[in-house]
Amino acid sequence: MLESVNSVLGFDFGTKKAGVAIGQQITASASPLSPLVMRDGIPEWPVIEQLIKEWQPQLLLVGLPLNMDDSESELSHLARKFARRLHHRFNLPVLMVDERLTSRSAKEMLKDIGQQRKGKLPSLDSTAAVLMVEGWLAAPATGLKP
Repeated sequence: MLESVNSVLGFDFGTKKAGVAIGQQITASASPLSPLVMRDGIPEWPVIEQLIKEWQPQLLLVGLPLNMDDSESELSHLARKFARRLHHRFNLPVLMVDERLTSRSAKEMLKDIGQQRKGKLPSLDSTAAVLMVEGWLAAPATGLKP
């Protein structure tokens, strides 16, 4: 499966917002997209359908928010549920990716960027999704089934 992946669409799951990033295997890099508005962890499915049509990913990644001791929280269970729904709705392979510390790293990255240039910064959630996707592209064997 992994050898046929050219692009991946990654989601940094949240109950109010989900960051989104598109990643390319050939460059091992990702770009932020507009975050999704979530209502109690449920997205506007037509928006995701449009993203999939536009970007045509071969794989979907969903961030798995684990506690620092590797245990799962209620948010972890909701992220897994979201991943399973993505798979069933769009019939694409879905992997979960450990996303611990991506939000913290994204905050630091955006702070540095903001100091270098004044203006609108990418969303924190989508920047975290970029870091998650790029981490997976660097080590694709780290994905877990939902």
